[in-house]
Amino acid sequence: MAAKKRVVILMMDSFGIGGAEDTSSFGDQGADTLGHIIQARGHLNIPNLTQLGLIKAAEKSTGTLLNPKNSATSSIVLPSKYGFMKEISKGKDTSSGHWEMAGCPVNFEWGYFKPDYPSFPQELVEKICQEAQLPGILGNKAASGTAIIEELGEEHIRTGKPICYTSADSVFQIAAHEKYFGLDHLYKVCEIAFKHVAPFNIARVIARPFLGEKKGEFARTKNRHDYSVTPPRPTVLDHVKQAGGHVISVGKISDIFAKQGITKAVKASGLEELWNVTLQEAKNAPDFSIVFTNFVDFDMVWGHRRDVEGYATGLEYFDKRLPELAAQLEEGDLVFITADHGCDPTYKGTDHTREHVPVIMFGKNVTPQYIGGRATYADIGQTIADYLGVDALPVGTSFLDK
Repeated sequence: MAAKKRVVILMMDSFGIGGAEDTSSFGDQGADTLGHIIQARGHLNIPNLTQLGLIKAAEKSTGTLLNPKNSATSSIVLPSKYGFMKEISKGKDTSSGHWEMAGCPVNFEWGYFKPDYPSFPQELVEKICQEAQLPGILGNKAASGTAIIEELGEEHIRTGKPICYTSADSVFQIAAHEKYFGLDHLYKVCEIAFKHVAPFNIARVIARPFLGEKKGEFARTKNRHDYSVTPPRPTVLDHVKQAGGHVISVGKISDIFAKQGITKAVKASGLEELWNVTLQEAKNAPDFSIVFTNFVDFDMVWGHRRDVEGYATGLEYFDKRLPELAAQLEEGDLVFITADHGCDPTYKGTDHTREHVPVIMFGKNVTPQYIGGRATYADIGQTIADYLGVDALPVGTSFLDK
């Protein structure tokens, strides 16, 4: 009886490893998420990622030696392929990174709102407010989500006006209180906004619900929801689904792909819960399946907030959970570890950073190999298509054993 063929993708949102050739085009010269975390903190206990090839890949990416000073040894004995990947999409955003990895690079320019007040055209604000029957909006500028909720949360509760803001990404974000504004109301306003931002070529409208009664107590909840445009071409997820396979998304993956190519979407948030759900879904996944998890905290909680210690602690926790996944793998299982862009917590500003990202593939029957600097993130999608036996993608080169 042939072994089941199953794929697990661990997407470490924002985990760059420096070295991108086109970094100056994005104003991100010298950005290096992993390298600068090690440098700033002085140590990083990630023995399992090190064993799988992460540090060697990062050193190849930047040409700089790294010493994480691991205080433990790895318990993972499975062989791995490792290297780094370049992004060919024109943006350094979430949608571009995920879509390219799945075989659909973004070769067009997204639309963006200007960072200073007012970010949004008056006619756009008027259309959203009129259809959603809103008394107006607050914010109307680029901002950190947590900071703008602290700034305007009390006024939002008092006036009923949602907090609308943007960032360096192609996004229109709406924060509102789950109790006083209502979660369903927030989702409805986002649906209306998504329709009206379409002419501006905006990638996503994001609902950012929060709770708390006053400044200093506000906290975003797990009920975030992204309203995304659909990828312009079929991805490897679509190919697997169309061929009768199973594509199980964990966290915000389903939102990022606008539900395209997804057969089952599982909600989860926070590093611990995302790991718990991933382990369960990977264990129970049927033959001919993909389990795809976005570990968003690296980006949302630590990268954008420039929290070096938080990011480092998160990496150590992620590393600590890897042996649990390795221990439950069956003969035909393949695991990929990668990222969608960088977000160097030591860098200026609060935006993503253009960097190489790691690519690690491990499993019981993988041939150990350094696979070099890959020309596009789509090499992962092509490798998965090759392994699962579905139609090849128009871009990307497989690094599967032949």
